[in-house]
Amino acid sequence: MKNGKRPTRRQKQLIKAAGWNPDNWFVVKHLPREMHLTHRYTGTAKVIPL
Repeated sequence: MKNGKRPTRRQKQLIKAAGWNPDNWFVVKHLPREMHLTHRYTGTAKVIPL
């Protein structure tokens, strides 16, 4: 599994719009059509379609 990075301000807005707390998620991959996230504590992976 890759190590995630802290989200930028714009990425935090997208995570919050999806209904999640941006402080608990790392950004693993940011693609033009989707963003791959990993939970900071549990390691759960999710994808947000953009």
